[in-house]
Amino acid sequence: MHGDLDLRSSNLGAPAPDAFFRRPVLEVARDILGLVLVSRIGGRKTAGRIVEVEAYRGPKDLAAHSARGRRTPRNEVLYGRGGRTYVYLIYGLHHCMNVVVGDEDVPEAILLRGLEPVLGLPTMRDRRGGRPTDAHLARGPGNLTRALGIERSHNDTDLRHGRVQLLVPPAGRFSAVTARDIVRSPRIGIDYAGTWAAKPWRFSVRDHPSVSHPPPSRGGARSVGISASAPSSRSARRALRPDRSSPR
Repeated sequence: MHGDLDLRSSNLGAPAPDAFFRRPVLEVARDILGLVLVSRIGGRKTAGRIVEVEAYRGPKDLAAHSARGRRTPRNEVLYGRGGRTYVYLIYGLHHCMNVVVGDEDVPEAILLRGLEPVLGLPTMRDRRGGRPTDAHLARGPGNLTRALGIERSHNDTDLRHGRVQLLVPPAGRFSAVTARDIVRSPRIGIDYAGTWAAKPWRFSVRDHPSVSHPPPSRGGARSVGISASAPSSRSARRALRPDRSSPR
């Protein structure tokens, strides 16, 4: 914990309120698209709009790190209160960042898979080696963390007051992400999870160049639209209202 850090310059918005994180993972996964992830690491600020995520639904979800109630020092943060980061290393090479959601002892999280860079592009290019196009700087979970400088040391960071924050952009700052812009499709690389691998729990912005794997054009993907399983616009607005309480 580094104390309250103001990462809100450049008109990127204010930290997401506590209520935003304290909801079921599928609701948050849909509503997190279009929000801004910002980091201030090594004295350099970088940020991007979230355009692709995957939801992991806790012990019943055999693709989740908390499948069958698994609880270890590595994934302990999943069992805490929503609004913190869960960062881990895969293949000894790539860091992946998740947003923990829900209440304590409800181990649900959202893997961030793609960002549209909006701030600090020279720093992102430097961290990525200067090779990718700008749209691809934070495309894919490992590239995303590398571009923003996020590592295992940033695990269990408070997303409202830490060096990595989730911001709600002001109205009109970016084009809105509507229900019709969002596509649901199966998650990537979880064939080991049996029938859970087919769950349409990857949420992405339609046709966005920063989405790591474009969803299949038929069969395995569908628009969110307005349905009983999707949170209402009123519910989303209520969860994103500014939190007027004092920082924890």
